[in-house]
Amino acid sequence: MGTALITGATSGIGLELAWQLAEAHHDLVLVARSRESLTAVAEQLCQVAGVGVEVLPADLSTPAGRTAVAERLRLEPTVARATASPERSRRAEDVAARPIDLLINNAGFAVGQAFVGGDPAQERRALAVMVSAVMELTHAVLPGMVARGHGAVLNVSSVTALTAMGTYAAHKAWVRTFTEGLVSELRGTGVTVTVVNPGLTRTEFHERAGMDETAWPDAAWLRAEDVASAALDAVRRGQVICTPSVRYRAANAALRAAPRWFVRRVAGHGSMRARYSRGAEE
Repeated sequence: MGTALITGATSGIGLELAWQLAEAHHDLVLVARSRESLTAVAEQLCQVAGVGVEVLPADLSTPAGRTAVAERLRLEPTVARATASPERSRRAEDVAARPIDLLINNAGFAVGQAFVGGDPAQERRALAVMVSAVMELTHAVLPGMVARGHGAVLNVSSVTALTAMGTYAAHKAWVRTFTEGLVSELRGTGVTVTVVNPGLTRTEFHERAGMDETAWPDAAWLRAEDVASAALDAVRRGQVICTPSVRYRAANAALRAAPRWFVRRVAGHGSMRARYSRGAEE
């Protein structure tokens, strides 16, 4: 099995993706801001699933953090073959010597504020994590994948990509369009790119953002394990766009068909203000 690098790997959908990949015997490179959290997750994955796990603490809102992860993604396969043990050891140092076969751009957080009058530093952090990091990390990993003739990228977007819910929706719309553009560019290379568009998912994301989860009915919520499973199945099939659950696929179809003035009215930033009190990073 190959090696997967996951950003935002210590909570929510990212953590669930890590567990499901480990259970499928993929070695992992986990990226998040907290070394302590990364180490705790890595130890659990090693003990339970028996896979090798490399931890890479990095703050993707900073140029230094993005550069550190990009350098790991540029690892040359010739170096990896020379340094990895013949038995494909599961030790972290051996995982660190291998190229990445699957990049998962998952890190993100709810902006949690109106644009007008909001904190511009928060907007810059959001843009860095959900747009700049996705672009830079994907740019770093693709040349090696193309040279090897195989590999995959999974980008985590959102059903909000088709709404008008502020800059978060704008960032996620960029991720979706970016993915589709790459699919066209990479045709025939053996490298695939998939975007997953989750709806409301029960993770720490909404609590950290100060959102009132009771504002939505229970039926609107997805389980993180179901979202992760659908996303990984889509990657294995080479599917471009994955929207977990029939109800959110129906919602996407309605949003695409509706006039944009109607979308702005019913799914604009103003409809979300009462559900946010603050923004916090996932």
